[in-house]
Parts: sequence; structure tokens; C-alpha cells
Amino acid sequence: MIIIGNGPLTLEDFFNIVYRGEQIDIAPEALQRVDKNFKFLESFAHHKVIYGINTGLGPMAQYKIDAKKQVDLQYNLIRSHSAGGGAPLPERYVRTTMLARLSSLIQAHSGIHPEVIMLLKDLINLNINPVIPEHGGVGASGDLVQLAHLALVLIGEGEVCHKGKASPTPVIFKKFKLTPINIHIREGLGLINGTSAMTGIGIINLILAKNLLDWSILASSMINEIVASFDDHFSNELNSLKKHPGQIAVAGMMQKILADSKLIRRRPEFLYNNHKQEPEVFKDKVQEYYSLRCVPQILGPILDTIRCAEKVLINEVNSTNDNPIIDDINNNVFHGGNFHGDYVSLEMDKVKISITKLSMLAERQLNYLLNDKLNGKLPPFVNLGTLGLNLGMQGAQFTATSTVAENQTISFPMYVHSIPSNNDNQDIVSMGTNAALITRRVIGNGYLVMAIELITILQAIDYLKCQKNLSSFSAQWYKELRNLVPKFTSDNILYTEIKRVKDFIQDNKLNLLL
Repeated sequence: MIIIGNGPLTLEDFFNIVYRGEQIDIAPEALQRVDKNFKFLESFAHHKVIYGINTGLGPMAQYKIDAKKQVDLQYNLIRSHSAGGGAPLPERYVRTTMLARLSSLIQAHSGIHPEVIMLLKDLINLNINPVIPEHGGVGASGDLVQLAHLALVLIGEGEVCHKGKASPTPVIFKKFKLTPINIHIREGLGLINGTSAMTGIGIINLILAKNLLDWSILASSMINEIVASFDDHFSNELNSLKKHPGQIAVAGMMQKILADSKLIRRRPEFLYNNHKQEPEVFKDKVQEYYSLRCVPQILGPILDTIRCAEKVLINEVNSTNDNPIIDDINNNVFHGGNFHGDYVSLEMDKVKISITKLSMLAERQLNYLLNDKLNGKLPPFVNLGTLGLNLGMQGAQFTATSTVAENQTISFPMYVHSIPSNNDNQDIVSMGTNAALITRRVIGNGYLVMAIELITILQAIDYLKCQKNLSSFSAQWYKELRNLVPKFTSDNILYTEIKRVKDFIQDNKLNLLL
């Protein structure tokens, strides 16, 4: 049981709730703070002009709302903004969105009634997820459209998804004996005004990006191993001279993965301590290609970027991202822009660019394995059948190349792609939701390229018959992956094998760098 409201949520909390299905409960003192904040607003709002309570919204804030119509305003806000489009977000992303919204509301600065907290808790525990379309948010005034679809379910309308099936909300609420929330004073604006959708999507992006980076380190290590690279390029002595923690961490993990490998060569044994007459032209390369030799320098900044993004998103998810802020401690209501998603948008763009670079590294390593003129050790396309008659991994390379090209194209930063909206009231916006959604696509593409690379590594190991000389770590994962995709010499249909490996590596955490 994870208690919400006792302290800040962590990335591990999100993983345990969303991936492992751990239940949540609300700290009683946190619920009391929410109730106190609600009652303060209820009392404070009399005879005062407060945005979104007794005024219109956005450019229509100059219009006063009669007291008898203020509840109608909140319902109108939710229903009118339930206008999203595109495919529904996968349930996992919806659950993180709900958790992110719950975490923001539990800060007790939104003026909402405690029943909102309790219904969100029940929906999360019962795995009942609002149907939320992908498109609609511009990331300022938060994720208004996506969160309106969440709020729509809380008032008992719209659709929910349970166990993969979409149903009308009233049907599921009746089945589980759930009661929709009442609108008291600002449950509409308090629910839809914030960064919780972009942050929720971003949280899953970070979980998947960290895991994909781990697989990239493993793949990079295994390639260096099977082609008998020298060990100094991932040595502590070399990498510690560059003061970047990510580079040092990646090099350290490569050292651990390859510690007992019988294939990795020590440069002094082969080039420094050998006093025999050397030939004019060396048969073996003195240094490996950059895609093998510069792994710590390429993946290191990606690790640093992901770690930075995690700090920012965890700060965001444990913050109040609402407007106005209901401050019962200072007996005031503050109007501002905490809903603006620039922090999330910028970090998602940085992660997106980083994972695109990771996919580019995987594609270059793949090309190295497939090109016999580069590696000098393997048949063309790691073809274990009859050259000419069979084609090996040739077709899969096209998929990897085209997928990386798409990543390169869609890595244009959304952070600097503001388009004014809302009759120019929202004259500069973050596009944070789009940034998170496109990052999600880039990461998914990265897993596809990684799956193709890993299958190729397995084929290369089988060709070289070097299984017994692999490090124990490499050998373990060789066996795991070989159980999914047996060695093939004839030309099989590959797309099912690629998908199987992609799904496997997405769902299995290596935990190399946590």
C-alpha cells in the first residue's frame, strides 16, 4: 500500500502503482488539509472577484457569473473542453495522469472538495481509467482538454476503460457502486487546470527511457565483446578524466557487464608488451569504430539528461500546478501561471533528442554487424544460411533505418513551437503535452530498433560460436533472448520475432543504472 499525501511521490512509486498494481490510500492528515482548504475558499469567495468562480474563463474573464449560475459554470467548463481527438491514450498513461492529478490536488491549494480525492483513489485502485484522447492540449492553462475528459468521468459522464474494454461511465460506476462527485465551487477548473497529463505521460516516458538506455548499454557491451574489442575505451582510468557523471556511470556499467568476459582484450597484452617485429600494416584495428569505442561519451549525456528530467518531473508532479492558488495559510487567493508546462515540455524535448541519438547509435552498431567489410568477422547481414540464396537480417535493416529517420524528423523541439490560442489570451504556450506524446513515439521507435539490434547480436554470437566465452551477464541475457527467438538459418518471417523481442525488452527492466 502506497500512502498518498505523506510525502513526495517518486518515480518508483509510479512504477509500483502503474506497472505492479500496488494499491494506494490517502493520508488522513492530507485529506484534512484538502478539506480545510476547500472550506476556506467557500468562505473567502463571498463578495470577491475570483477567476473561474464568479467570472468567465480565459478571454471571457471580464464577465461576472451570477451566484446561481456558478455551479453551472463548472459543469460547462468540463463538458465544453471534453473536445479531444485522436487515438485514446493507453490505460497505463491514463493511470499516471490520474496519479499526477491526485498528487497535485493533495497539496491542498486547489480549493476542491475531498470527495474528488477519494473518487480518484477508488478509480486508480479499481483500475478504471477515463478514456482520454491524445490530442487537444497546448500545455498552458495546463492540459485543459485531456484533463476535462478525466473530469468528465468524475462527474459520472463520458467513457471509461476497464480491463481493456471501453464502456459508458454510468455503467461502470453502477457496477462498482461508485458515486460521481458533486460540483461545489471550483471542482471543474480545479480538475482541468494543470500539467498532469503531460507529466503523467512524461513519467511513463522516463521509466521506458531509463530501461531502453540499460538495454543499449548491454547491447553495446555485447557487441564490443563479440568482436574482441580492447578494454581501455571503457576503463575507469580513461573515463574518470572527463568529469561527467553519466559517462563515468556508463563506463562503469560496461566494466561490470564485461568483467569476466574471455573475449575482451587488454591492450598491453597485445600491443604494448609484445616485442615481436610488427608488420607494416596491422591486420587488426588499433582502435574500434566510434559506435563501439565512444559508447560512454554517447550514452553518458543521455543518462545525465534522463536523470535531470526525472528530477524536474518529480518536482512537477509533487507541486501545485493550478490557477488560481487557494492559500488558506496566508488567507489569500493568488492568480498566476503555475499551470504553464514549460518545465515538462523542455525536459521531454531533451529526452526525445537523447533517445533519437540512442536509436542512431543502435542503427550504426547494427550496420557495423551487418557489413562484413566493416567488421571483418561476420558474413554479410549476419546471414547464417547460404549466401545469395538467403538474406539474413537484410530486410530488418530497412526497418531500423527508416525508423531512425522518423525519429530524427520528429525530434524537432515542441518547446519553441508555441502557437497563440484562446483568442490570444494564451499568447505563448508550452506545447508540453505534444512534447510528451512525441517523446513517447520516439521511445517506442527506439525499442523497435533495439529489438532488431539484439536479434542481430544473437545471430552473430551463434555464427562465432563464442557463447562459452561471453561474460556471465552477457550469457544470461543471450539465453533469455534466445528463448524468444531461436537461431535461424533459413529466411523466416521476422516481424513477429521483432515484436516479441520489442515487447519483452519494454516489459523487463535490467535496472543497471537506477
